[in-house]
Amino acid sequence: MRNLSSTPEIFKDGNSVLCPSVGNGTYKLFNDKEYDCLGLTANGKTYHYRTDGNVSRNDAAQSLFHDTPANRQAIATLYRGNQSIQRTVIDTTEADDKEVILISAFDLSDIVCDIESAATVISDIGKLLALIHYEKIDTNTAISMARLTHDTTVTWDDLLQRQVSSIKETLAMTRYGKEGKQ
Repeated sequence: MRNLSSTPEIFKDGNSVLCPSVGNGTYKLFNDKEYDCLGLTANGKTYHYRTDGNVSRNDAAQSLFHDTPANRQAIATLYRGNQSIQRTVIDTTEADDKEVILISAFDLSDIVCDIESAATVISDIGKLLALIHYEKIDTNTAISMARLTHDTTVTWDDLLQRQVSSIKETLAMTRYGKEGKQ
């Protein structure tokens, strides 16, 4: 992974890199002029690196690696302890799809759980509003329930907005993200 010759690896704006300390995805470096270094964004956070792939000059180990099949395999072996990655891929794409995003079953399950939970909350709010409309609950109870409903909607809005932001980061790497910026 690390270039063992006397010339260290050099990273620059636009490189696709692996960064095991951040996650197991591929990340695109950008020139962060504000901090005068390279950056990558993952999970809503920005991480900063020097052009040699280290966080600081005193790092004992490199943090960034160029995204190559050999580096992916080496990192997988290091962190998972096996020589090959066995992956089941369920392809739901159409033959004419030009871009495909792979997402782990865990991440997809997380998204589905968030959507399903939000739908349940919206349904519950609808039922509460119907009870208030048909005067099935007294005024003080309606006020208390409205306060709880407000807190719940604020919480769910925040959670869903974070989920949307994460999905948009992924889409930004595709032509759909580029089309949205025009």
